[in-house]
Formats: sequence, structure tokens, C-alpha cells
Amino acid sequence: MKIVDARTRAVAVPLERPFLAGGLHMIERIPFALLELRTDEGITGLGYAFSLSERPFGSIVAATDALSQEAVGENPLEPERVAAKLGRAFGWAGPVGVVNMAMAAVDFALWDIAGKAYGQPLYRLLGGHRDRVPCYYSGALWRDFGLEELEGAARAVLDLGFRSMKMRMGSEPPRGEEERARVVREAIGPEADLLVDINQGWTPYHAIRMGRMLERYEFGWLEDPVDHRDVAGSARVAAALDMPVCAGEYHYGKEPFLRLLNAQAMDIAMVDLLRVGGVTEWRKAAALAETFTVPVASHLLPEIAVHLVAAVPNGLTVEYMPWSLPLFLETPRVQDGMMVLPHAPGLGLELDEEKVARWSI
Repeated sequence: MKIVDARTRAVAVPLERPFLAGGLHMIERIPFALLELRTDEGITGLGYAFSLSERPFGSIVAATDALSQEAVGENPLEPERVAAKLGRAFGWAGPVGVVNMAMAAVDFALWDIAGKAYGQPLYRLLGGHRDRVPCYYSGALWRDFGLEELEGAARAVLDLGFRSMKMRMGSEPPRGEEERARVVREAIGPEADLLVDINQGWTPYHAIRMGRMLERYEFGWLEDPVDHRDVAGSARVAAALDMPVCAGEYHYGKEPFLRLLNAQAMDIAMVDLLRVGGVTEWRKAAALAETFTVPVASHLLPEIAVHLVAAVPNGLTVEYMPWSLPLFLETPRVQDGMMVLPHAPGLGLELDEEKVARWSI
């Protein structure tokens, strides 16, 4: 089998509820680079990458198109070989940044083809045996919400069938942050799981102080409390708190996870599918975490991540962020707080071409 054609398209998915990103600018739509690889046996594989900002998006589209053209003529059932070829071809500009994201898009498409060729959903192809995995809702409790809006949004997440959710903090004075935690915890009750994401907003000292204050609200984890480059600082926070520290989403490739693990800088590894380089590299990062008995959580793209969390022994939970879901005719459903694995081969995804045409940019 050989790849005979590669096509990249750009779309922008509108958000039902725009949000403030990093306290800097309002996000109203998410731009995606959609990649399709076609084989000489008539199988088409789907991959994609995205950006929260449209300013760097053009480079992601260009990189995805360039790397995918290098994959033409290759056997899609050999993802390691294709990744090595692309790494050599674009090593001058990589292996981090947009090159990694574009390589992830190609890798997604390769695994989609493999699953379709063997008639197996991706998680089965990877040896997964679970038919459902825990998940949490991530796109509801934003920093710019007032207390009343937070309370209503938290209850609405429970009404959707989720039993776990994540809120953002990092922009309020200590007592204001504590009040936000109290409002959400009281809204969802003691049985639901609550996570908190700081998005690198605190210093180690402030993270320890705030973490101790927030532990009474029984957060399941404290995510990215400090700058992702401050491995020693993250280790200080992890050692000082009973609350688990979750980190890793900002890192490119698998190698940084070894540094985090060796430094005991995280209790839970969060691996971003795009930044790590796709399915192939995500599994390697998860295996590194497994050797340290550290569980792994996914970051974004739940429709792909559900396969990976189900396929690794230390898979903990899937981040259910709905940004990408409107692109597809059908996506994995949530039942009693669990994501149900699809039965269709490959990624199990089919683009909604009417929406793709409408959202084309």
C-alpha cells in the first residue's frame, strides 16, 4: 500500500461561547488544518492540527501541507518509518513547534488508514481492551465568569452527564480564587470530581500558598501551576502539596517528560497530542510515565485521545473539550461520566462536509 495523494484544507470552527484566552484576547473561532491522505487501495486517512490564534495558523497549514507531500509514495502502515523520514526532511526547522503539530496531523492520518486497512478501531489496533474510559468536561468554567455564571455553568455540566469537570484559576487575588472554588464545589456537591487549571499563572511560592488554601475543596489535581520550563519549581510545588500536580501539556516531543519524571515535578502527566507529535509519540510519552508509575491524561482532541487513553495501562482520563467535535458527523458519546469507545475502524471519524465547506477559510 502506498500514499498517492495528500490534501490540506483550512477551516475555522465557530464557538458557541467565546472565551478569554490567557487574559489577552477573546477567542471566537478555532482554525483547523484538515489533512486527508489517500492510498492506492482507495483508503483515505484523516488528520488535523489547530491553533488558538489565527496569527500563527498560516504556518501550521503550510507545514501540514509540506510534510504531508513528503509522505506521498510511502507505506502508511509504517508510521515510524514515515516519521523518521519527515524528521530528517524538516529537522532544520524542528522537531518542535509547528513542525511537531504538522507531523501529528500526518501521524493521525497514517493510523486512521491502518485501522481502516485492518478493520479495527484505533484503540483495538493499539491493544486497548477498555470499551469506555473516564472523562471530564473542560470547556465551561472560564476565568472571566462571575460567581453566578460559574455556578450555573457547573450545574449545566452535570446535566450533560459528566461527573467530572475542570475550572480555570490564576487571575484573582487569593480570597477571590477561594470564593470561586467554594461556589463551584457547592454547586456540584461532594461526589463530583473537580479539577483546576492555572495555565502557568503562578510562581512556585504562590502555587504552594494557594494550593494549601484550595486543598479543602478536594480538587483532583492542580494543573500547570507554574511556567512549564520551571521543572524545579514544579517539583517544589508537587512536594509541598497533598493535591496532585498535573503537568506536561506545553511540552513538545517526549523527551521533556523524562526530565519532569526524573525531577518528580508532576504526579499526573498530561500529554498534548499535537505538541508531542501524534499517536506514535504520545504512546512513548505514556510509556515513560508508566515506568515511573505516573498516570497519564490527554489534552484536547477527545475524539482521538479516547483511543489512546483506552489503549495504555496508565491511561487516567480524557479531557472533553468540544472545540473539534462539530467538524464530524458523529463523535464518541458520553454516558455516566465515561466516554464510550467507537466501533468504526481507524479514528472512527467522518467529516461533516457541509460544515467544512461553510467554515472554509
